[in-house]
Amino acid sequence: MKREAQREHMVATQLRDRGIRCAAVLDAMAYVPREAFVEPGYEDSAYDDRALPIARGQTISQPYVVALMIEAAGVGPADEVLEIGAGSGYAAAVLGRIAHHVIAVERDALLADTARQRMAAVGLANVDIVVGDGSLGWPFGPRFDAILVAAGGPAVPRALKAQLAEGGRLVMPIGAVRSQRLVRLTRRGGDHFEQQELADVHFVPLIGAQGWAEHEVAP
Repeated sequence: MKREAQREHMVATQLRDRGIRCAAVLDAMAYVPREAFVEPGYEDSAYDDRALPIARGQTISQPYVVALMIEAAGVGPADEVLEIGAGSGYAAAVLGRIAHHVIAVERDALLADTARQRMAAVGLANVDIVVGDGSLGWPFGPRFDAILVAAGGPAVPRALKAQLAEGGRLVMPIGAVRSQRLVRLTRRGGDHFEQQELADVHFVPLIGAQGWAEHEVAP
């Protein structure tokens, strides 16, 4: 099956059939070539209904989870978006097809450099991959309309709450190191946040000053 047909099949069976309804999300997922963001040798598995391993012991998230998080965050074409945990760059690329501008923070410099190369190869110029402690967000610009965190923490970091615009949405897995609940936080004004639980998920841990410490997630 050609890659374009695989993407269309993925969108139909893994996303639309499971309740993803946002046209912008479905279109972006149908456009971005996931095979360009997986490790060499995994191209034929790019559209499998599962997460896949990437370098540094990390993963590229299951397509459904990527779509669920972006839809839950209500990302629109005028939005400034922050992604924490760029990893392979795939979710940032999907966000880049929808939002005005995306900053994706990655703590591992090698992963960040590879993600930049992949982003350039698919022609997305509105996505910036930066290196930093994702638990501290990116405090160097305006507040963000949407923040998506692709790693699980014990709680939503204070820094990320502070960087969320009024009416902004933050989607993140919180809970134990290896098992979490995906939640959406909406800033309703000042320090008032409304929280909704979305799904049980399994993400790599968010390591950083306001996440897990290295010794807490050691195997």
